[in-house]
Amino acid sequence: MLAVLGSAVVFCDLRNPHVQAGILLLFMYAVLGVWDDRQKMRQGCGLSVRKKFALQMCGALLVAALVYRAHCEQGCELAVVIPMSGYSIDLGLWFIPFAALVIVGASNAVNLTDGLDGLAGGCFLFAVAGMGTVAYVAGHAGLADYLGIERISASGEMAVIAGAALGAVLGFLWFNCHPAQVFMGDTGSLPLGGLLGLLAIVSRHEFLLLVIGGVFVVETLSVILQVLYFKWRQRRIFRCAPLHHHFQLSGWSESKIVVRFWIVSALCAIFGLACLRANDSGRVDGSLPATVAREAADR
Repeated sequence: MLAVLGSAVVFCDLRNPHVQAGILLLFMYAVLGVWDDRQKMRQGCGLSVRKKFALQMCGALLVAALVYRAHCEQGCELAVVIPMSGYSIDLGLWFIPFAALVIVGASNAVNLTDGLDGLAGGCFLFAVAGMGTVAYVAGHAGLADYLGIERISASGEMAVIAGAALGAVLGFLWFNCHPAQVFMGDTGSLPLGGLLGLLAIVSRHEFLLLVIGGVFVVETLSVILQVLYFKWRQRRIFRCAPLHHHFQLSGWSESKIVVRFWIVSALCAIFGLACLRANDSGRVDGSLPATVAREAADR
């Protein structure tokens, strides 16, 4: 996390409001993760679920409010885009609690996936590469016009933070591969997951995160379904939740589970980026938009 924050401070435009929100989120969630991990090391158990969730929500609401103000100042529509449908839902001031839930949900989803050596880190690489690309495209006038998505002028700078996170996690995975010498813990998983959520709300593609981060979504759903079904029928759907433990108890080796989850994560990221192109229903002939054509003529 120090590598990510250090790179962001050195290479990002610190006047960018989304960059400020990103640095604040990473710092707050990293501090929360350190606190929780230290509690586990000293007392055998971390912060209570309610206390941890409350602190996550407080930080997420603050960051969401900063993003909301930035979007309003840039004149962006506060609407949720539904991929491949052409429809959007206007949120208005409800954007703040919605964005906070996206951040907290993504943060906890990565945290739940961090159960095997290299699993969360490897899946995160593909997810952050996909969402970083979305943020860059949304901030590029020509590409946003070409793909038929709303342009968010300041979102492109978030690709720098995404790249910093990708590089830091690559270095981490060198020592986290099986058998792991270091572990991610809440110190890493909470802020990294929160960054995925922030990239989604900054670029205004929250639902696309469900596709690009498909592995994290399925892992979270497996826990929710397991708990609800057990309370209802006193029986389990999976041998153990999250889902990777189900395959582990089914006899799969740890390396096989991790690599196959990486493959699925890569496919999810590719399909999610393909959904961006599907939004461009009005330019089926593949012609360049007028803005790009004018720039090419000027050059």
